[in-house]
Amino acid sequence: MYQSFTGSSRRPRQVNLSGRTANPFASVGSGHGSQAAVVSAQRERQNRERERARLNAVKTLQRTWRGYQCRRGLQDELRTETDKTELSMTTGGSIWSLDGPAEAYPSETASLEQLQRLVKFIDVRNKGDITRMMGWFRRHCRSEELLDGSCQSGSWQMAYLKLRQVILAALSRRTKVAGSDSELVPLLDMLTFTTIHSPELATRLATSHYAVMASLTRGVFAPTGCTAEQQDSILRAVLAPLQPINSKTPTAYEAFACVFLTVSELTDHPMASAVGLGVRYWLNCMAGQINHRILAKSLSSLLSRPEYGGFQQLRDRRARLRLLGCFVFFHRQMHNFENAHAYSSESDFVAVVSYLLCSVADAVDLDSRAFDEDESDEKRSVRTGIKNEFIQEQVLSLVDQESIKNLLTCARSSQSNGHSFAFGEIPESNEAIQLARYALTLLRVFPRRGDEIRMWLYLGSRSSKEDPTSGRNLPAIKYFWHACRATNIFQSISKDSRAAIKLLKPNQLRTEFNWKAPSTSNAPDSSLGDEWTIILIFMELYTFVLKLVDDNEFFSEESTAASMVGSSGVSWTPSNSLPLLEVRDLTTFLKHLGFAMYFYGVEIIDTGGREAKPSEISIIFHTSSHLRTSREASRSLDSGAKSPANPTVAGVSLEYIKGLVTGLLRMVYERDSRRPFLPDGHWLMTSKFDMDKFIPAVVEEEEKRHQVEEEDEDEEGQDNYSAEATLRYAPKQRRLQSVAPRLEILQNMPFLIPFHTRVQIFREFVTRDMTLRRHGAVDPDHWRAALHQLNPFSHDAVSKHSARIRRNHEFDDAYEQFYTLGEGLKEPIQITFVDQFDNEEAGIDGGGVTKEFLTSVTNEAFVPDKLPRLFVENDQHLLYPNPTALEEKKELLRVSGVEEYQPIWRTSLSDLLQKYEFLGRIVGKCLYEGILVDINFAGFFLRKWALTGGTGSASKESGYRANINDLRDLDEALYQGLLQLKNYPGDVEDFALDFTVTDTVPTHDEQGERQTIAISRDLRTGKPGVNSTPVTNENRLVYISYMARYRLQMQPYQQTSAFLRGLSTLIQPSWLSMFNQSELQTLLSGARSSISVDDLRRNTQYGGVYVIGDDGLEHPTVELFWHVMEGFSDGERRAVLKFVTSTPRAPLLGFGSLNPKFSIRDAGTDQSRLPSTSTCINLLKLPQYRSEEKLKERLLYAAFSGAGFDLS
Repeated sequence: MYQSFTGSSRRPRQVNLSGRTANPFASVGSGHGSQAAVVSAQRERQNRERERARLNAVKTLQRTWRGYQCRRGLQDELRTETDKTELSMTTGGSIWSLDGPAEAYPSETASLEQLQRLVKFIDVRNKGDITRMMGWFRRHCRSEELLDGSCQSGSWQMAYLKLRQVILAALSRRTKVAGSDSELVPLLDMLTFTTIHSPELATRLATSHYAVMASLTRGVFAPTGCTAEQQDSILRAVLAPLQPINSKTPTAYEAFACVFLTVSELTDHPMASAVGLGVRYWLNCMAGQINHRILAKSLSSLLSRPEYGGFQQLRDRRARLRLLGCFVFFHRQMHNFENAHAYSSESDFVAVVSYLLCSVADAVDLDSRAFDEDESDEKRSVRTGIKNEFIQEQVLSLVDQESIKNLLTCARSSQSNGHSFAFGEIPESNEAIQLARYALTLLRVFPRRGDEIRMWLYLGSRSSKEDPTSGRNLPAIKYFWHACRATNIFQSISKDSRAAIKLLKPNQLRTEFNWKAPSTSNAPDSSLGDEWTIILIFMELYTFVLKLVDDNEFFSEESTAASMVGSSGVSWTPSNSLPLLEVRDLTTFLKHLGFAMYFYGVEIIDTGGREAKPSEISIIFHTSSHLRTSREASRSLDSGAKSPANPTVAGVSLEYIKGLVTGLLRMVYERDSRRPFLPDGHWLMTSKFDMDKFIPAVVEEEEKRHQVEEEDEDEEGQDNYSAEATLRYAPKQRRLQSVAPRLEILQNMPFLIPFHTRVQIFREFVTRDMTLRRHGAVDPDHWRAALHQLNPFSHDAVSKHSARIRRNHEFDDAYEQFYTLGEGLKEPIQITFVDQFDNEEAGIDGGGVTKEFLTSVTNEAFVPDKLPRLFVENDQHLLYPNPTALEEKKELLRVSGVEEYQPIWRTSLSDLLQKYEFLGRIVGKCLYEGILVDINFAGFFLRKWALTGGTGSASKESGYRANINDLRDLDEALYQGLLQLKNYPGDVEDFALDFTVTDTVPTHDEQGERQTIAISRDLRTGKPGVNSTPVTNENRLVYISYMARYRLQMQPYQQTSAFLRGLSTLIQPSWLSMFNQSELQTLLSGARSSISVDDLRRNTQYGGVYVIGDDGLEHPTVELFWHVMEGFSDGERRAVLKFVTSTPRAPLLGFGSLNPKFSIRDAGTDQSRLPSTSTCINLLKLPQYRSEEKLKERLLYAAFSGAGFDLS
């Protein structure tokens, strides 16, 4: 039945009024009536059109044939006339002879006229014409000798130009070079001759010239080979346009570089790396005869033009890579592969290398070292290594200590004074731009050698010329800081954070800020990309400096800088410390920039409907508007597609800048937290928010964030190509920015919000998660009842959350019974303590002894001397994961006779890491339940909780970074030793150090005797072995950086990762990122502020006879208790608080947030009885003392004696 909205089941009639058949398969003309007439008219029209086309084609053929016949007749006439003229000027009777001595022409005019006749009719396909041309050339050369080279007048120039066109056409027909080709050498000699005698006009054909030379060069190194004479002729012809220096020479160099140097045979040939042979010989010859400065200047100008000035060869990234290899090789060969800084500081060299490196870096892995463990799989999959040894050798030579260290020499030698300059107003700013671009390029292209590059830039200031105004060297940091502070970007964003929106907006930049050569980059708008480059390189360098500068040097400012004594001075780090007032200005700029990127992220990445990669702003760094993004270029790598991508700084995205800004801000904030130097409230930006509605808004954003994540999970694996699905497929980071800007601030720049506000937000997050997981039943008893009501057979689910725990075995029993719970540990647990005889302990359960259980587990597990030593403590008794725990376990297994290949080996190591993971869950449970525990962790370990690394492309920048100050919390002796090494005034090679680190692992022999073993590792990679690279004055900063990285990150990596994995099971890392290390310690153990008796009194509950009656009066004993507490010192109050709650610190939000509440109940009237407690429920059992002295005496005795649970 046919269904319709009308309710009628009758199919409606289909009425066709067009005259066309409704059958698409009917033959043409098969219709009737009007349709047949239409078809017939169409057929007749098509026949008429075909006839007209046929007639036009015939006319064209006839016209072409008549023209060809006419031209051929004229050429034949000219040949006859030219032959007769040649015969009249020949005495031997044989014209156009190629053998024997050549006969000169009677005069210059005769030779010129004969050439003018020849170029009118020569056909390169006619062998006789080629012979005539070579015969003329022999006689003309003889005439030149007799006339002393006077044949260079104006008429000659045009004649030579036409002859060059003919020669290039003849050579272009020779696609294969053969040793038997007798015409090749004469033709090449003619080409070289005309080029030398007409240099300026010859540049008009430079592109064609080098296209022909490139074709011939491909044949030179083909398997068929060619003669040495042919090779020499080709080489002379290649160099001919470059020899004379005139106004048109740069044009020839552009063609030479873009057309000829991109030939694959010059770099990809197997003999390209063989010194003195084949291709390498050619490269050496060319390097010795070209002008390197003109080549660099020409390429610098060319690469700044749209579409590479029309050279299509450069649209292929492989061609750009070959050009980069040859360009670097020529400069290296000019200096005998030594003294790299002699050319690396040239502005044109820097500009060209920056361009070419960036244009290939997104698709080619330019670093030959092993993959970095932090590099994402996506980057590894789209980037391929350099398989060409010659190119790899040239590219890696750029990462040279001397060349990078002396980059600033040229710029600073021309600087007139050391004062700050207005950006763009003096020529030196262009030098700063180019140097910054080159340095930033190296950092992004060679990420695995980033620390070395930063160190060489950092050390470069030591060997630079002195600043005339200060009498001291100008460090690299301050050189770029002066440039950075003078930029319009810095000044605008420092005043208003919203100014960053326009300065970062991709669509704005795509239309306005394409790169121009420094000499023409005078427009204010066109300098934005250059200003960003200056700012980024400063942030990179200053981040590196802060990793190596301890607090004393950071706060020294200029006072100790005068103590520097040359390259071997005491310490050069003080001179890199900015004055504190300038640090304040820097943090203002950074926090405004960071705030804008996170809070106004949607406005920044909004492209106004234009399709674009939202997170990429590499356009700031001079990517031309007509070019594709680097990611698109990467996708076409395997297919060999030609990519026009030409960014000046590769891999720079909004996420990278976010991470750089966030990391630097956190480092300065940590300094200010340890030793305040900035004004109160400097970090806060509460004026940007409505703080009354801030917490509800953040909670709402958290819910939206969960919805986004759930949508991602639902859409995973589905092929939905609808418009709605396409919008949802936008990058996750972009969607989070749109729904959760406040959360972005809290997770990346939490110090902009007051600490107490963040604590409230944290508790709101936990409460919300607890409510969702427990289906609204937050109270443990209510949860169990609700679970039983929903499922009467839920006994197994409840029993999984119950455990019998033996005293003195709390951790082992908890690990055995609760490890498999995983995230289920968030639910309420029920603990029963038993003694050594398996008898249940007496005591008040109060709904469970969770707090007592957690406190007992942490007290046992975090004891440094208990085996296995999961955690150890430093000199300040602060805990951190035992860095040698795995090695100790391995040695114990070896002593027991277990081999590495046996399953028990892997099982034992896995079990150890699972214990770290379980400890992380236990700490997470304490945070989740709001239970304070008296555990003090080392600051560097807590920093790893907060610095989660983010979710964007800048995870490495916003994650934990080891620095020398953190070493102080790990090993004070190591910290002091490294400081002495850094500041040692003599030659550090006297210490005989190398890049090998030795781990001392305690173990026991077969007899059980305690002993230690030493394990040597390569400090760079962390792998077993020895690195004999000596520590010198030049690389000691890298040594210090690597030592800090190894001790703080690499050595305890597995233990720390397991602990944090367990912690993240209970507490989301994004929640922890809202706090720094000291705040996390406060969140875990309570506030370090003085105990407020009034606050405690207001939030105390009473039981038994102490319950307050209708009269509202307290019991006399309770009054005595509070009077005694008010008279106690803060230390005594803390002792009482720890006696009752097991922690000496107050909750962050006051005693009103203590869970369970602080409680007091009576314990009889016996005046000799001591007070006792049930710490699981924060209950003080206080006898009814009648005198204040007795109460004070008994309370202090109980508090300091360690009496506790079940004392009564």
